[in-house]
Amino acid sequence: MVGNNISRWTMTYFAMALAWLFVALVLMMAGVGYPAAGIASSDTLVLVHAVCIGWLSLAMCGALFQFVPVLVAAPLFSENWALPALGLLSAGLISLLAGFLSLGGRLPPALWLLPLGAVLLVAGFSLVVVDLGLTASLRPTGPARFVLAGLASLCATFVFGAIFAFALAGWTGPVGGFILASGVPLHAIAGLGGWLTLTAMGVSYRLLAMFMLAPDVDDRQSRMTLATGAFAVGLTVAGGSLAIWLASGLNVVLSIAAVFGLASVGLYGRDIAGIFRARKRRHLELNMRMATLSFVGLAAMAVLGIALAATDMFAAHVGAFAFLAVFGWLSGLVLAKLYKIVAFLTWLETYGPVMGRTPTPRVQDLVAEGRATKWFVLYYAAVWSGTLMLLAGEPHLFRAAAAAMTVGVVGIVREVIRIRRLADVASPLRLPGGAIAPHLLFARA
Repeated sequence: MVGNNISRWTMTYFAMALAWLFVALVLMMAGVGYPAAGIASSDTLVLVHAVCIGWLSLAMCGALFQFVPVLVAAPLFSENWALPALGLLSAGLISLLAGFLSLGGRLPPALWLLPLGAVLLVAGFSLVVVDLGLTASLRPTGPARFVLAGLASLCATFVFGAIFAFALAGWTGPVGGFILASGVPLHAIAGLGGWLTLTAMGVSYRLLAMFMLAPDVDDRQSRMTLATGAFAVGLTVAGGSLAIWLASGLNVVLSIAAVFGLASVGLYGRDIAGIFRARKRRHLELNMRMATLSFVGLAAMAVLGIALAATDMFAAHVGAFAFLAVFGWLSGLVLAKLYKIVAFLTWLETYGPVMGRTPTPRVQDLVAEGRATKWFVLYYAAVWSGTLMLLAGEPHLFRAAAAAMTVGVVGIVREVIRIRRLADVASPLRLPGGAIAPHLLFARA
């Protein structure tokens, strides 16, 4: 990565994403949304979109603006689009959430905020898709293929979301209402299963291999993993849309897609195990150890889904399943990798320009893993406890688990800020001659 440009706004995306994560955690602690309210209530819609758009999608976009150019060994199509995209996404999300609050009676009637939010979000995500898509398509091999599949899923996600927003505002007539009544599972699977999971898979291939000094996953293996996952998402979106149009029901389509989705998870586990076996760096750093817990969360999510489906309890516990997917798998992986990415990019920005001319610290000298470990352990323990409380139907104990999650995230964010501030780097290596301390929220030009 030395010699590659550092994305100026990646840290800004991370900071905004973490802010939205805290918003979501506060809502859960306060009992806003599921399980205190129904899974389809306006309060739950606020919580879900704060997590999936504000936290996970912004964090994913920030990481992709930095690492897609690395995947294809070419500069980003337009670095100048990243900040306007962030502005549009932030404004759109705020408008959308205000529309949901209006829909639920927590704000004065203003349902026009829903279409406005949808338009702004579509505009922001369109900038992201075009910028990253044109960059990734320069060399559509290996992990870049996963990114392209994820971006295609993102397009399907925001198309469905825009239709729903206009339908909730009453601007689409009976057609939009008909799609809204049946299409929510397609929207959720395209977002969580396609955009976030397929993209996370692709990025994790590169990050795990890079940080553990392991060879890349065999192209034929990763191609099979992507094919099964992309087929599951594509079947859900295309087949599900056709089923809605024909009014024939979604159960068959979703069942077949679930089989392929589980196959993709299994193949991904095989690929990740191969990376760990082939690594040259035998000692696992904290981010890798914590990433393994997120892989455990992914496996647990698959087992839970199978168990719920086999006992005909999936609909009753879909909230617990989604919670484990969002916080045990995706959020856990993002937090673990964010901890390493911030240290790595901070080292590149601060010491890369003077490397070879003066002594510099190692990347590991920027972190204090012993101090950070307890916050990650607390976070994962709280997520697993929260999942159990949802399955047991204990909303008050779930709020206690959410509070413990918040404490863990506060500790992790504090460690990330210390990394960015070079707080754990001893002098005189902290700022040798010619090195400039990084800005907290963006990379210096």
